[in-house]
Amino acid sequence: MKRARVYFAIALLSSALSAWCQTGLPNINPTAVFINYEGQEEESTQYSGQAPVVGRFQANVTDADGWDATYEWRFTLEGEDKPYLTRYEEDTEYTFTKAGSHAIVLYATIVQGNDTVSYTEEYWSYTQPIRVTVSESKLEMPNAFSPNDDDINDVYKPKSGWQSLVEFKATIFNRWGQKLYEWTNPNEGWDGTFNGHDVKQGVYFVNVEAKGADGRKYHIRKSVTLMRGYNEEGNSTTP
Repeated sequence: MKRARVYFAIALLSSALSAWCQTGLPNINPTAVFINYEGQEEESTQYSGQAPVVGRFQANVTDADGWDATYEWRFTLEGEDKPYLTRYEEDTEYTFTKAGSHAIVLYATIVQGNDTVSYTEEYWSYTQPIRVTVSESKLEMPNAFSPNDDDINDVYKPKSGWQSLVEFKATIFNRWGQKLYEWTNPNEGWDGTFNGHDVKQGVYFVNVEAKGADGRKYHIRKSVTLMRGYNEEGNSTTP
């Protein structure tokens, strides 16, 4: 009976790694592309941003013709010993919605006959994992806005700097409790109209229900002053 040969991929030194690649044995080169909430893409192995962020992960196996491979992507949150998620496909995708530092590693076992190449604990003890750091949530709503078409504060929406919101719903009411507008994207907001017509200058109310990537829940109910005859210099725009 032939004795099985097992190769453990260890990235110790650049010279050793070069020699390893020259053997013609299968190799992996895990990479990631991240897509933020605005749809912008970034290829990186060390990503930091707000939730939600989509990660697309590729094994990039080379020199594996004629070999059979099994894959195990492991997602672990910093401070925890066990992965919170395991995926078994060669390439995978995941949406990160929880704040904290996430480490992603790929365990690959590649077999041909009696030969086995393994990228497991030993390999990752010398190789940096892909890391995704999701920021804590933040949300504040303003007290007023001025929809006077000067392109400054014309839309009522969350204050600049909001981040890592995985759920969001805001509703505008008038003083009689009538719902005037509702939206679920924090990038958007209310333009001061109802049924296509400008509402009167005055006081309205907003109710916000939101949830952050860190599990924080937001319940905001406050008055909103709509000022049409106002500009950012503090001057009246109506005669």
